[in-house]
Amino acid sequence: SSGINAEYGGNPTGPTDDSKLGYKDDPGVPNDSKTATFACAKLNIDNDRWAGVPFIMKCGKAMNERKAEIRVQFKDTPSDIFGSKCQRNELVIRVQPDEAVYCKMNVKSPGMSFEAEESELNLTYHERFQDIDLPDAYERLILDFILGTQTNFVRTDELAEAWRIFTPLLHKLDAGSKDPVDYQYGSRGVAAADQFIKESGFKFSGTYKWNAGKK
Repeated sequence: SSGINAEYGGNPTGPTDDSKLGYKDDPGVPNDSKTATFACAKLNIDNDRWAGVPFIMKCGKAMNERKAEIRVQFKDTPSDIFGSKCQRNELVIRVQPDEAVYCKMNVKSPGMSFEAEESELNLTYHERFQDIDLPDAYERLILDFILGTQTNFVRTDELAEAWRIFTPLLHKLDAGSKDPVDYQYGSRGVAAADQFIKESGFKFSGTYKWNAGKK
């Protein structure tokens, strides 16, 4: 595995008082804090099935948007009849906010032209199930706890495996082997993380426009 860790600082031109403060500006945080508030890591699974497939994880506090999702990006097609103009297809599972499952794909534009454009197969829960109250993630967990069910909780063996993978890294960070770099409150995080993700094999085109719910 490899990755980047960072700690956010204040944004002098931020729209709120909180956005102008960095992590170390909190009265309870020491000035020499090396606590990571942002991390981007790449993991690999050493077996035949997943060889060459990077698992990229990115999370952070005080960023430009609140989002939790799983994004599966498919490889480029070996033969593109549209002249290498197609972007990579993706399967996106958005956990929060606005739960959704959608598949980004390239389709031929309707009509007589022979151009490709990006579209989606979309299942956005609040649009498909308009008459059903969709509880927040923590509401579900609190209810499960009251009812004594572990349906939506992480399994013990999964939790133990996660700690097995990340505990050595956390110990290295605590020992000061890699000081966190800085990023600004309200940003997308560390700019170097975008380059890191690109070098890991992920391609970001920036051409896709979300059209869910539009008539």
